[in-house]
Amino acid sequence: MKPNVKIIQKSRVYSEEFKREIVSLFEKGNYSVLQISRLYGISGPVIYRWIYKFSIFSKQGQRIVEMKASNTNKVKELEAKVRELERIVGQKQIQVDFYSKLIEIASEELDYDIIKNSNTPQSTGSAKKENK
Repeated sequence: MKPNVKIIQKSRVYSEEFKREIVSLFEKGNYSVLQISRLYGISGPVIYRWIYKFSIFSKQGQRIVEMKASNTNKVKELEAKVRELERIVGQKQIQVDFYSKLIEIASEELDYDIIKNSNTPQSTGSAKKENK
């Protein structure tokens, strides 16, 4: 005959301080809910319940949605933007080099120093200067 055995379910009780610490990890963006769940062995729905209860960002009637791929998409978009800006800077540098070479060649051909004379101050007009 088998003994009459009941399975006792284990339930963990977490302090409010611990729950707030978990919520702050999520709010700071250090970890996702999935990462916190794996680190601390807490189920995702429990963490979301704590977020709804203790988060400074959650208001009644709002739902917190965590985009899993949002960070990777954001990084890819920023990398593409950096590549585009580097390309533009490269084109501008080519233009600058072209114009400086053009000025150099024009100076040699005309036997006139264009760069030196481009910084001359503007004339003050045809007014006579007073002699002291």
